Amino acid sequence: MTDDLSTPTAPDGAGTVTPGPAPAGSTERKELTVPQGMRHARIHGLGGYRPERVVTNEEIVQFIDSSDEWIQQRSGIVTRRFAREDETVIDMSEPAARQAMAQAGVSPEQIGVVIMATVSHPYQTPAAAPMLAHRLGIPNPAAFDISAACAGYCHAISLANDMVRAGTTDYVLVLGVEKLSDFTDKYDRGSAFIFGDGAGAAVVGVSDYPGIGPTLWGSLGDKADVITQREAWTDLRPQMEDPGREDGIPWPSFVMQGQAVFRWAVFSMAPVAVEAVRAAGLTPDDLDAFVPHQANMRITDAMIKALGLPEHVPVARDIAETGNTSAASIPLAMSRMLDEGEAPHGGVALQIGFGAGLVYAAQVVLMP
Repeated sequence: MTDDLSTPTAPDGAGTVTPGPAPAGSTERKELTVPQGMRHARIHGLGGYRPERVVTNEEIVQFIDSSDEWIQQRSGIVTRRFAREDETVIDMSEPAARQAMAQAGVSPEQIGVVIMATVSHPYQTPAAAPMLAHRLGIPNPAAFDISAACAGYCHAISLANDMVRAGTTDYVLVLGVEKLSDFTDKYDRGSAFIFGDGAGAAVVGVSDYPGIGPTLWGSLGDKADVITQREAWTDLRPQMEDPGREDGIPWPSFVMQGQAVFRWAVFSMAPVAVEAVRAAGLTPDDLDAFVPHQANMRITDAMIKALGLPEHVPVARDIAETGNTSAASIPLAMSRMLDEGEAPHGGVALQIGFGAGLVYAAQVVLMP
């Protein structure tokens, strides 16, 4: 990176390519300097952060017609974590990022790009990623947020992989972070018990061997109403223009059609997961871990069955204690599996995210 406007130098391994026809009226053709050949990339380090406050089902059912037994049967969730009121997605991302960087042995100066996957940073602009980069002391990185809901982390891993392989940068810091408690209607029986807060981080960088397989991803925009933000930010304008109003103007919150999400996740995502394994040149028997988005324990069980996953492959079940943390769920679950010895360092893992959009993404990775 550079702060001046001087002519950039070619990156290592760069060369020139023969361009197309010269512009009309010109006898010269310009030659572009570009990287030559593709490098390998892998995840070098993972980190996670769970807020201190543990929220039980007993607390949730004070506001909805439900019970601890019903919630556990329907979702597998026993507890979830809520951030403090003054704790932001940037606050939660910082310790997760520092842990991932320490595990990777990478200094702030080596990070060239910061990608933050989140749908709960409460500002349209500025993005959270540049502010996090500043806190971490990362000098002048490309930094931006992406909005792909529960598939955001897998989207960001794919982007980071492509950047490293193409020679755009040597190291990318990826965050999946959510403060969904800010956007949960505690009176909504269909969603109040589902969501939690947390942050997960990964450092993706240059590798001597392949560490991230091809990504299978896509979207179904015609199903946008299945999981959605109920109110637009502009719906708050009347209240902002007249703070004294008391006509029940709502705060934007996330809602979902539970049965539709379940059917889509089970019947449509399992084939995507199978294809992601096949695209990496492997079979389910080659896996050392399966880390699906922590949406619902019943969805996870159904996907295991549809995949024909061998019994020896450990499966992430972080949702029981963390709830659905959207973009944070996969890195949080994988880092827990590694920390607790449930999955092996250097092992092969299938990860798949799916959520609002509807959007999805899956890839096989080597765990750090």
